Amino acid sequence: QVQLVESGGGSVQAGESLKLSCAASKYTPSSYCMGWFRQVPGKEREGVAFINSVGSTGYADSVKGRFTISQDNAKNTLYLQMNSLKPEDTAMYYCAADQGRYCRTFEARGFQYWGQGTRVTVSS
Repeated sequence: QVQLVESGGGSVQAGESLKLSCAASKYTPSSYCMGWFRQVPGKEREGVAFINSVGSTGYADSVKGRFTISQDNAKNTLYLQMNSLKPEDTAMYYCAADQGRYCRTFEARGFQYWGQGTRVTVSS
C-alpha cells in the first residue's frame, strides 16, 4: 500500500504563499493518479489539484492560476505550490493516491490512499 505523509502547512496572511509536500512510500509514479484535497468543518472533502503518471494536471476552478501541483519522482514526493492565498483557502489539506496510470475520478471517495492532512490557515 501507498503511505502518504503531508507537511508544509501553516498560518499565513492573504496574498502569501505556501508549498505543501506529500512524501510517499511504495509509490510508483507510472502507476498512480495523485491528488490534493481540502476540507473544512461541515463540508465535504473537495478536490484541489491532480496529476497523473505522465504529468498531466487538473485543477479546481477556484485555484486555477494560483496553485500548481507537481511531483518529484526521484524523491517520491508530491507538491502543491500555493500562491496568492486567500482566506477561503483555509482548510485541512490532504494528499491522496489512486491506483492507475490516469486519473479516473476527481472525487475523494474514488481515492484509495490518504495522508493525515496538514492545516493551512490564511488570515485577511
